[in-house]
Amino acid sequence: MATVQLKNIKKVYPFVSGEQKKKKKKADEPEKKKVNLQITDEGVVAVQEFNLDIADKEFIVLVGPSGCGKSTTLRMVAGLEEISSGELIIDGKLVNDVAPKDRDIAMVFQNYALYPHMTVYDNMAFSLKLRKEPKDVIDKKVREAAEILDITQYLERKPKALSGGQRQRVAIGRAIVRDPKVMLMDEPLSNLDAKLRNEMRAEIIKLRERINTTFIYVTHDQTEAMTLGDRIVIMRDGYIQQIGTPQEVFDHPANLFVAGFIGMPVMNMFDAKLIREGDKYFAQLADYKVELSPEKEARLLKNNVQTQDVILGVRPEHTDLADKGVTAKVDVSEMMGSSVHLHVSAEGRDVIIIVPTIDMKGNYAIGDTLHFAFQGNVVHVFSKETEKNLEF
Repeated sequence: MATVQLKNIKKVYPFVSGEQKKKKKKADEPEKKKVNLQITDEGVVAVQEFNLDIADKEFIVLVGPSGCGKSTTLRMVAGLEEISSGELIIDGKLVNDVAPKDRDIAMVFQNYALYPHMTVYDNMAFSLKLRKEPKDVIDKKVREAAEILDITQYLERKPKALSGGQRQRVAIGRAIVRDPKVMLMDEPLSNLDAKLRNEMRAEIIKLRERINTTFIYVTHDQTEAMTLGDRIVIMRDGYIQQIGTPQEVFDHPANLFVAGFIGMPVMNMFDAKLIREGDKYFAQLADYKVELSPEKEARLLKNNVQTQDVILGVRPEHTDLADKGVTAKVDVSEMMGSSVHLHVSAEGRDVIIIVPTIDMKGNYAIGDTLHFAFQGNVVHVFSKETEKNLEF
């Protein structure tokens, strides 16, 4: 029930006493990186130049590899980490120096953080008791949240008597009884097995429809990001790489990192050539040449992109078996039920081709030769120098 604005947020962990002198670099020495984090004279930079406007009731997902700064960003919103510079505004109010308890936010942690000696009911009611809410109000809110999360039958149990999925529901219930303006969730499903994760993802989607609050969700799992988020924020080394709807970042990755991070299996990448002939553009890989779609040509023309060597990206599901095209040799064939994943070698790269079972014309054995092709509307061309998508 609130807008959230992060304006040029930066987080620096300063060196401890005596460490700065040891770490201080020489004037002509380039900045070093260690474990994805930038090291400067100020200290270790975990997040920088983070700008994001979150609309009321929007579900935002921060996603990226371990160490990219997503959890640090969430903790700054929660008030658990001090903001080194920039402005955090919740519901129109600057809250940089506001205590966590006064920000009207609730947070669900990865490890549940339940009180083991309390019942489920008491865990969920605890924050309301601290507020000195009337007993009837507390009871009403706890039972309503338990009904939403289907844990009414567990209210008198202790956490140790619950499964991982049930404990996570309790942790979520404890957060929603407070009716917070902003709900923060830090990898809440990472401790669950695959089946429970799928079930809890569906529960969170249902929950989002039933409570009026703004969600900021952190995960390293791109499947969670793609299924849960209205928009997703892809991070790397403390920087935002791209912000967009799941479909936007899938269809139009801003750079090589986003292209490789979003989508499963990962996008196939090739050393190729982008050829401009007047107002037309062609992608050439080995002897296979395909004209790009009019939409892609228009964007490349707008940027006045010239003929050049590029990294060509094609998703496995957009890579087709063909009578003619790029020659490849089969390494592995995986039957996946409705489709077959062919792992092949082509042009010095490992390539995955997803073929619907209904389209398979025989079986492929290790060492067999085949040909694949792709259409001009599904290829992505990235600069070899900057790694950016040349369309944008």
